[in-house]
Amino acid sequence: MDQYEQLKLENQICFPLYALSRKVIQLYKPLLDKYDLTYTQYITMLVLWEKENISLKELGKKLYLDSGTLSPVVKKLVKQGLVEKYRSQVDERIVKLKLSSAGREMKKDAVEIPGTLYSQFEGDPEILMELKKNLDQVLSQFEK
Repeated sequence: MDQYEQLKLENQICFPLYALSRKVIQLYKPLLDKYDLTYTQYITMLVLWEKENISLKELGKKLYLDSGTLSPVVKKLVKQGLVEKYRSQVDERIVKLKLSSAGREMKKDAVEIPGTLYSQFEGDPEILMELKKNLDQVLSQFEK
């Protein structure tokens, strides 16, 4: 094998992940525009819909986002009235987040988003489930 073969785009693991990520986010955009959410705001809301009260640090860990990326996202969600930010009573250094009533209400409408997105996939849905399982397995290796 040519020593430069590994530098071909077609031989990179990162490229199909990058391209697929961009495509999926592109498919989400029109669905999220209805709620005035970006993709990053949406995944933040997904975590909060699952766990209504969470520390900023815990949220960042769950989303694989650093505070520099997450802080403006949370700031916008607070400004939109979907999330409330407060300091922990146990340790005021800890910033915590909770859903506002508007954030909880949004969940009722947003429940349509995943199904609408999956319906846009024309291939075998089992391929998506297998891909997710494999990606979760690879991603878990970075948590160790």
